[in-house]
Amino acid sequence: MERIASICPFCGCGCQFSLVTENNRVIGVEPSPNNPVNKGMLCTKGWNSYGFVHAPDRLTVPLVRKDGELVESSWDEALDLVSSRLTEIGKNHGPGSLAFLSSAKVSNEENYLFMKMARAVFKTNNVDHCARL
Repeated sequence: MERIASICPFCGCGCQFSLVTENNRVIGVEPSPNNPVNKGMLCTKGWNSYGFVHAPDRLTVPLVRKDGELVESSWDEALDLVSSRLTEIGKNHGPGSLAFLSSAKVSNEENYLFMKMARAVFKTNNVDHCARL
């Protein structure tokens, strides 16, 4: 077994743990006993934070709808489609018609940039995140 130092992806606290791996598969986590944030402890989400890594229904490539079906696409194609659709919706229905939902699984800095994109580029204040729910 191998242990790889990491940060829990579930909130912005920054709890540190080691991903426990065996045969290149994450099989568990162990809290860092010396981290001043979590002091050797983890919440329920932290203890189970690795479950999504090898989930059979995890999305690993972008999907776009073509002829009513979801099909694999490139990141460039998917991002171009999202950007053009958001721009079109905002133009046709106003910026209040758009909303942006972010994730607690990204860094505070990434959430900040996401909020800035929503407000500066798409001119909407309709921004929220799942950590508040």
